[in-house]
Amino acid sequence: MLPWHQYLFGLIFIIAGANHFRAPKIYERIMPPYIPQPKLMVLLSGIAEMLGGLLLLNSDTQSVGAWGIIAMLIVFFTVHIYMLQNEKAAMKLPKWVLILRLPLQFALIYWAYLYV
Repeated sequence: MLPWHQYLFGLIFIIAGANHFRAPKIYERIMPPYIPQPKLMVLLSGIAEMLGGLLLLNSDTQSVGAWGIIAMLIVFFTVHIYMLQNEKAAMKLPKWVLILRLPLQFALIYWAYLYV
């Protein structure tokens, strides 16, 4: 049986990925302009998040899921940095919240690494 925090982590990514389909415009707004086909990328990243979360919920696939989540979190740094640089992408969030998200990414990467 997997630890409760692994189920929580997987569920967080499943819900976050599903949210890409519920509110895609939010994610399109924060997509850096150098990333091609933002609508498609939002949908693909949503699928990838849900898949990573689901893979994490099975002991036979948890390592693959964890590495996938780590890769996504590294790629998502580009979005967080873009949000710091672009007022429209920042969605009126205070600058300190946007800055705090950067170390949070490292914490999430560490959390995912626990399941490799």
